[in-house]
Amino acid sequence: MRVSLYSGLLIAAALSSSPAVADERPLRIGVDVPYVPYQYQLPDGTITGFEVELIDAVCAEMQRECEWVKQGWDGIIPGLLARKYDFIASAMNITEDRARQVLFSEPYYQVPSVWVGQADQQVDVEGELADVTIGVQQGTIQDRYVTQFHPEAELRRYSDSGGVINDMRSGRLDLVFTAFPLAQEALLDDDAYARRGSLITEPESIYGPGVGAAFRQRDAELAKRFNAAMAEVKANGTFERLQEEYFGE
Repeated sequence: MRVSLYSGLLIAAALSSSPAVADERPLRIGVDVPYVPYQYQLPDGTITGFEVELIDAVCAEMQRECEWVKQGWDGIIPGLLARKYDFIASAMNITEDRARQVLFSEPYYQVPSVWVGQADQQVDVEGELADVTIGVQQGTIQDRYVTQFHPEAELRRYSDSGGVINDMRSGRLDLVFTAFPLAQEALLDDDAYARRGSLITEPESIYGPGVGAAFRQRDAELAKRFNAAMAEVKANGTFERLQEEYFGE
């Protein structure tokens, strides 16, 4: 019996949309760089870092090829909703506001924030910060924290963490409020800068339960597979190895 051209096209379309075929395409992951040591770009263009290697291990556990897509922080959730990539893995804290737009994975690590000041300036970060110039990356939990708790300060917002670090180094900022590992990598190894106050991971209304990957609400099955793969990566020692490699014991 002959199969019509129309029937053949229907069969081909059905096959191309089947899970087995769909799984052959790479998963695309949205990421904002640089955010050392979580994600950054090497001179040859390769994107790497703690979270990048971690998610690459999760992709391997899921038996999926993954590709990293650079996206500025301000547009990273809109880019996901516009289907520019399949999920976000970019040191994104799980918060109530974001959870109204995206579906988060289970949290897989927590990032404390830290105040960093010029070493030759004494600033009490637990007091009033009037007449103090503070740098943060726009749209981050650090931005929200300073906006809520220090409205008296002069707050300067930057589109990326590199801008914050550069202005601190040029002396245009009195304080930086940023992720602790980023501060360690970019500032605290230099005697010109000093940590001020305690590490901060609260309140939960700002910090949430930790960092997670963000998916479109409709992609619950993909998020479920991601969670299972992340659990395996933690169980088999890969997560601990990467932690020690990037942050020490």
